[in-house]
Amino acid sequence: MIEDFDVGADWHVADPYPFLAGLRERAPVFRSEHLGAYVLTRYADVRAAYGDPRRFSSRGSLTISRSLTQETREKLGEHGSFLSSFVANVDPPDHTRLRRSVSRAFTPRAVAAMEQRFRQLNEDLLDRVAPRGRADFVSEIGHEPSVKLTARFIGVPAADEAFVQARVKDWFQLFLSPQPPRRQLELADGFLTYLDYVDRLVAARAKDPQDDFTSLMTALIGVELSHREVVELISTILLGGNDTVPNQLGNTVLRLLREGAWPVPPELVANASEECMRIDGASLGSFRYAAEDVSLHGVTIPRGALVLLSTDSAAHDGTVFPDPGRFVIDRPNAAEHLVFGYGIHFCVGAALGRLQLRTALEVLGGRLPGLRLAPGQDIAYRRSIVGRGLTSLLVEW
Repeated sequence: MIEDFDVGADWHVADPYPFLAGLRERAPVFRSEHLGAYVLTRYADVRAAYGDPRRFSSRGSLTISRSLTQETREKLGEHGSFLSSFVANVDPPDHTRLRRSVSRAFTPRAVAAMEQRFRQLNEDLLDRVAPRGRADFVSEIGHEPSVKLTARFIGVPAADEAFVQARVKDWFQLFLSPQPPRRQLELADGFLTYLDYVDRLVAARAKDPQDDFTSLMTALIGVELSHREVVELISTILLGGNDTVPNQLGNTVLRLLREGAWPVPPELVANASEECMRIDGASLGSFRYAAEDVSLHGVTIPRGALVLLSTDSAAHDGTVFPDPGRFVIDRPNAAEHLVFGYGIHFCVGAALGRLQLRTALEVLGGRLPGLRLAPGQDIAYRRSIVGRGLTSLLVEW
């Protein structure tokens, strides 16, 4: 009998890949009692589902964790459906309208303009940290530049960066990892405080526009967007910059150090980044709802069922990536991973995320060529349904 998904189990968090390989081979459409969802595990199926919003609907797919207690749901009230109007959580035509608005801030020119700022943030951090000779990469190196770049992009004052980062952690723990009932209520408090903060930021920019993303979006309220849609856009972009991108950097540095591939030669940085995202992706997949009965590999997914598109499994599909468990720094098709999704829901911030990863590796490799793992540490990952990130990573140089 095939084991089930169990994001709270040590084996699953540490190394789910033999389990996923078994699913791809014997149960490519797997009904997970633990997740309360069907799981697509083969690359071709995951990619096809991303590209078929008619059958695999995004509407409500990010909405509320099924593990929340009734008391927690009541505390959240209307915000239990947070993200109900976020661009990744809706179907056309709402998706088309929302994405068009957001894309104005992510033009190639705008993204490129952020590279020098991000490079300098990394340099400034290393000016302070490098003389010490050791650090926890996760808490002391990996997060700060991305947090600061995202704050500047959104328009969050420097004095509020730590507050936002803490509240983002509340969001992830509440919605994307199993929590006991009392802890859920504590996290719900933090989450509501976070939403209130973003709501006030949007209101402030509506009255006094600045040169930032929030002001750009508030100018569209009543024309293309609603106030709630803007709040949810801001809230969610802050999530990516404060958590997902830094998690990917930590996963990437660990992989490169373990593989003896540090520092990465400049001409291989871009491809090494893609291979690290493939083999150690910080994003593990996305949920969808079956908009109709879907028959696949002899299994019928009933209309209305929740479906997990496992990009983590897809990235280890040997029919697309030969010898998928092996790190190949110059793998020709590494960038074909689905970490950023595919189709109409391809991550609008993908270019910025890639830029940050490449730039950080270039700066870190140049400044800390002797970077190495501190001996004697236990490597552990956070427990999460759709994210993979280290709890800490002790390094020396």
